[in-house]
Amino acid sequence: MWYLPRIDRLKGLYQSERTSAKMRWHAQHTTADGEITHPSDAKAWKHFQTVYSDFANECRNMYRGLCTDGFSPFGMSGRQYSLWPVILTPYNLPPDMCMQSKFMFLSILVPGPKHPKRALDVFLQPLIHELKKLWYEGVHTFDYSSKQNFNMRAVLMWTISDFPAYGMNRDGQRIEDYLVPIV
Repeated sequence: MWYLPRIDRLKGLYQSERTSAKMRWHAQHTTADGEITHPSDAKAWKHFQTVYSDFANECRNMYRGLCTDGFSPFGMSGRQYSLWPVILTPYNLPPDMCMQSKFMFLSILVPGPKHPKRALDVFLQPLIHELKKLWYEGVHTFDYSSKQNFNMRAVLMWTISDFPAYGMNRDGQRIEDYLVPIV
């Protein structure tokens, strides 16, 4: 397995002249009532902000999504082999940016002759440790657009996958229970 820590890359979004001001887009945009143009327009996001108002009060805190899915890079021909990328996406950015490949951060890559099955939670442990640090402690970060230092915290809002049976670890606990506070 390869693990690529993401904290420095997330801090870099605030240290860049190109992206620092856009990292507050989720808190500054407006939409018509009932229209969802970005995850921040959803009821779940608004509910989260109500329950965790101390987190929501700092508009520079990070909201992220995680997606993973395995695939066979050699297709049906050739030897059997699987590859499981785990990708984090920052939802602070505007819709036209948050889904660009340069903002989809590869965090974990699990190669192997077979898929990880119910052991996926074992491979997620370093990422879970990093997510917990970002949620509970945060990291000291410089915001280029406001020329200020702040303590950036992050939450994992959603996980996206197409393998519901793998949503449980070996003990029957939901993997999401490790990743985000239950709202």
